[in-house]
Amino acid sequence: MSTEEGFSPSARARSFGHAFRGVAALLATQHNSWIHAAATVAVVVAGVCFGVSALEWALLCLAMGLVWLAEGLNTALEALCDRVAPEPHSLVRRAKDVAAGAVLLAACAAAAAGLFIFVPKLLSLLGFA
Repeated sequence: MSTEEGFSPSARARSFGHAFRGVAALLATQHNSWIHAAATVAVVVAGVCFGVSALEWALLCLAMGLVWLAEGLNTALEALCDRVAPEPHSLVRRAKDVAAGAVLLAACAAAAAGLFIFVPKLLSLLGFA
């Protein structure tokens, strides 16, 4: 869309449509996104069950959002690399590996945040704290 169009409600609606199509493509084509979706549901259920605080919800949402962001950017980069350089190339492989590594790092950080929030609650529930 050209920036010369200016603001219009219909252009904003189309923009959201493109974004939702991207989320649907992410979920339909990336098996790792299914793992992220299951983890997201599990975290939300655990948060409700354990009654996490507003700050804890904010941290959990931020952590989950960063994982989804990394996965989306990784998927977009992979698609672009496959289009631009369909033949094997060491720099394309490196770009894909680094993007996948970013997803892994985000997921590890999110898991750590979840552990910091949920382990003390679980230990307290079990009578250890």
